[in-house]
Formats: sequence, C-alpha cells, structure tokens
Amino acid sequence: MDYSKELKTLVSDALDSGKILAASAQNINAWLDEDFLPEWALKSLLELFEKGEFEEINDRFFKPLSFGTGGMRGRTIGKVCTSAELGKVSQKGTPEHAAAGANNMNDFTVARATAGLFEYCKKYLENEGSTQKPSLVVAHDVRHFSPHFCALAASVWNRLGGVAYIFDGARSTPQLSFTVRHLKTTAGIVITASHNPAHDNGYKVYFSDGAQVISPHAEGIVAAVNGVSWKKVGELLDIDLNGVKTVGKEAEQAYIASIENCVIDKSVMSANKPKLVFTAVHGTGATLCPSVMRHFGLDPILVEEQMVMDPRFPTVKQPNPEYAETLSMGIEKMKQTGAECLMATDPDADRMGVAIRTRSGQIRLLTGNMIGSLLTEYRISQMKAKGLIVDPARCAIIKTFVTSPLQDKIAHSHGVKCVNCLTGFKWIGGRLTMYENILNAAMSKDCSDLPYAERALLMQKYSTFFVFGGEESYGFLGADYVRDKDANAAVIMFSEMMAYLKSQGKTVDEYLDEIYLKSGYYLESLKSIYREGASGAAEIQSFLTMLDESPMEEVGSVKVSKAINFDKDRIVDADSQVIPKEKFFFYNLENGYSFAIRASGTEPKIKFYAFAVEKAADKAGLEKAKNTAKERLDAMLEALSDKFLSCIGAK
Repeated sequence: MDYSKELKTLVSDALDSGKILAASAQNINAWLDEDFLPEWALKSLLELFEKGEFEEINDRFFKPLSFGTGGMRGRTIGKVCTSAELGKVSQKGTPEHAAAGANNMNDFTVARATAGLFEYCKKYLENEGSTQKPSLVVAHDVRHFSPHFCALAASVWNRLGGVAYIFDGARSTPQLSFTVRHLKTTAGIVITASHNPAHDNGYKVYFSDGAQVISPHAEGIVAAVNGVSWKKVGELLDIDLNGVKTVGKEAEQAYIASIENCVIDKSVMSANKPKLVFTAVHGTGATLCPSVMRHFGLDPILVEEQMVMDPRFPTVKQPNPEYAETLSMGIEKMKQTGAECLMATDPDADRMGVAIRTRSGQIRLLTGNMIGSLLTEYRISQMKAKGLIVDPARCAIIKTFVTSPLQDKIAHSHGVKCVNCLTGFKWIGGRLTMYENILNAAMSKDCSDLPYAERALLMQKYSTFFVFGGEESYGFLGADYVRDKDANAAVIMFSEMMAYLKSQGKTVDEYLDEIYLKSGYYLESLKSIYREGASGAAEIQSFLTMLDESPMEEVGSVKVSKAINFDKDRIVDADSQVIPKEKFFFYNLENGYSFAIRASGTEPKIKFYAFAVEKAADKAGLEKAKNTAKERLDAMLEALSDKFLSCIGAK
C-alpha cells in the first residue's frame, strides 16, 4: 500500500470539508513530500484520519514544534495514541513510539534539532579558528522516551562527526549544566520537560558556558535547526552509540564538590542538624540529593515510594513541587516523624518545594518567593559576617521581574545590587557568564578554577560577585559553577539556613516575619489559565495583541499608574544592560500593588502574576497586613481573569 499517496488524498478531503486547518494540511504534506517517515509513523497518521480524529490531527500539525531560544517542549504522547504508536508498551507505560506530529516531541523533531545544533557549533568553532570537533554532553530525566531521545541525540551528533558524551543513567539538569563547563564541551542538551505533565517531554540546549543559549547563539541555532531538511532527518533516525563516550565518575564528584561552594557555614549543620524529610517525586533528585545531604552530615528521612524513578509519576497528579497535592505524601511523613521540614524536587531536580513546621506545630507550605526571600536575607547576612562580602556595591542578587520585589528590598537594605531579568533562568546564567568574562579579561586568564573565597574577592574588585539568584517558580542558585537553577544545591542551602535558625532558637516562619517587619509585608500570587491546542494558542495570542494595542487603564476599580510593554519600551537593568524585547506586560497600580502578564513558554497557558505590599510596624500590624494583602490580591486576580475570559469570549 502506498501510505503516502493515501494520506495525501485524506488530507485534501479533510481540508476541503473544513475538518483540518490549512496550516495542518500544509505541515502534513511537507512531511509527506520529503518521504522520510518510517512505516509505523505513516500507519499512525492513517489511523488518525480513518478514525476521524481531526482535533488530534490539528493539535499535532497546526504548527511545527518551535525550536525556541531555550529549546523545545511538547507532548510526546498524544491525547489520542494510535495502535501503531503504542506497539509494545514498556513496563512503566511508555509506548513503543512517540507521537508522530510536527508539533510533538518525537524522534523526528529531536534528530532535526540536534543536526541543526551540530551545524551551528561546527561553524562557530570554524569562525573561532578552532580545529576541534564539536563536542556535546547529553543528559536525560526519567520521562517517557527520555533515555531514547538522549541516545538518539548522541547518535546524531556522533554520526555527523562530533564527540558526544552521555551519562550512565538519568541525571539532573543542573548536573548537565556543570558538566558542560567541566568537560569544556561546545554544547549540552538535557532531555526534560521539567515539572510538566507526564505526557510531555522537552529538549533544552546549553552552550559552552553551561547556560541555556541566549543571543547571539540562540538566533543562530534556531536558524540552523530550521535549515535542516526532513529528508536529512530520515537519514539520522537509526541509533548507533559506537564511539559515544560515557561521562566518568570524576565529573560527578566534581559536581558534588561544587555544591560545597554554596555552603557558607559548614559547621552549623553538623552542630544543629535539622530533622528533614526529602522526596524526589519519582524524578532525578533520587540520584544525588540524598547522598549530597549525607555528604554534609544530614540524615534525610526519605519518602521511599517517591524515590522510585518513574515516568508515570504514579503517586501525584502532576510532578510539580509548587502544588500542595504533590507534597501530600511528604507532609504525611513529616507528621509521622515529627520532622521540621520537607523538601521536594521536580523531575529534573532543578526546582525545590518546601513545607515547614511552625512554632505552633502546624505544617505550612512556602511559596517560591518566600523561599527565595529567606535565602536572600540569610545568604547576604552570613556572607557579610564571614567576610565573603567586603564591598556590597560590587555584589548582586539576580532575579526575574515576576519574582517578589521583597528580594529587591532585602538586597538594597544591605547595599547589594538587585538585577532583574526576563523570565527564564537562561538570563541569569547569561549574566553570570558576563561577570566571569569581565573578571577573566581583567586578570588576563581563566579564573574559573580559583578557590571560591579568592574568586569572590576578585569578583568584587574587578567585576560583580554573584551572591544568589532565583525565580518565583521555585528555582534557586547559590554559586556560579552551575548556570541553571539547582535543586541539589538548594536543598543544602535551605538546610544550612534551618540549622542556623535552630542555633538561634528560631523557626523559619518567625525568621520570615522578622524580614516582613523590617522590609514591609509582601505577598505574591499567580493565576494560570490553560487553553490547549490550536484554538487555545490563538486565544492567548489574541489577548496579548489586545494588551499590546490597548494597555489596561484600571483593574478591579484600581487605576493603573504605569504600564510597561517589554515588547516596545526600552528598559535598562541595574547592570546598565538593555532588556531584550519580549511579549510581556507589567503594570503598577496607584495603591502600590502591581501585576504582570505573560504567556508560558513551556505550557499552553496565560499567566497572571500579582504583587502586594503593605506596611507592618509590629506583630499586630503584620497580621492585619497579611489579611488585607490576601483580600486585595484575590480581587485583582479575579478581575484579571475576567478580562482575559471576556476578551476571548469565554465568559
């Protein structure tokens, strides 16, 4: 049977009858014209047409899975999974083949992305006058097809003439970032969709500095990927790991050793050991987090059921440590053991969620903003006390615009610079590379291997010393050896802070209230509205276009004092760097509150970030401030949600 000919007829009929979008038909025909699809994929597409699954076809083909500046992320298992894709299902529920679609994470999109990245790196090295072969290290998390996509990427790189490294099993995103720098590879890839639902997977690209790619490399890589023909992809689909190298244990030990640089006072943990529960929520945190904790003398109580790496994440609805439901088993373990704290990591161990026990014995979840604010205050204070910070004005914390302004206030109260950047840790990683390059230029040598304390002082003399970085979505970084958020290190940083507070007779919630009384009460909230598929993407873009053309003038009867359009306005940060353009909107209100709006770069949703600030002079005033802020933020988010739904005609 000529599957391709039959499919072209079905595509034409479905388009003529209005059952599929014109863009979907165009993208399917582009695949069929290049004649690269294996038989199982053709059978899969044929099955979807024969069963009338036109919504699924549109979702798979209404656009190509975009290879953006940070890589790509999407469904790897379709809403409708065909019999050709299911094939022989693994013991942990992984189909034999990933969903066949231009808008899916599958062999075709992975091979194409890797081939494009190789071509860019090859030209980059040639332009730099290097005769070295392009080198790559690839890591993967526990998700469906992650080991397979990792092997495929390494195989493609090796077959094209490069040097490829892979790990001997699942590893965290921050370890990949570190290993790129440690092995001095040209680039790195991690196969992960972070905390997305189990049906998703993703592909994140890092350059030689260990950070996710930003300009100018980002645009060059995107162009190179788009220049790879699907015909070429078809030649690269067979996996051959002959010649692919395995990352050695020495590199892993070096990563663990780098976490020691995130610890300010090693003695405080052993003398005031907090009682901690840890869960990896079935992710890669299981590979290193417990051993790293024990390395620093801690005795974590493990949620054993969730220490089993499993792509189905069977004990949670979604493997996101931001959600209370995800932490429920860990909280139960806290109750059983009388532990003071629970720490949880997401599938690729770059994010960390926390629950604490209060003075009264209640268990309280901390937001990412709270965790970041606590660590900001603790780390700046202790670095000053230990002599790591000698010139606060030459030190910086780096955060995203949608992260709590409390952290700006804390930094400024210590005389430390606070640099705000766009959402995405790649911007924080890129800034660390800039600081390092300034130091290396001043010293006329690579200073990355100098002892941490010595390097900290040199940074303050010639560049900017990085104290701490974070984002509201539970990502934190304490030193610049890794250029992405690092839950392995965050677990240790939070444990150290808890040990210090224990030595002072304080609980975490009491310390947080001290910060509020000093700086004012800040509360943040986030509301996300999901709109999946082709129609959902169009609705989100329609709303963003409306904001671009007609900025809001008031929200919930509170007038806007300033509207900032990051796609049009020129914005300069604390380092005097111009912020890149992005479809992102920030509003200040006359009552001192503020909010931001952006579309998620990793999931099909629009996100509303709301920020409150209230004065609080004493404990009684603080309680009143908390209640007022909560009430006003809820009203603001409700009003913003109504505006969005009204704009798209859904209310």
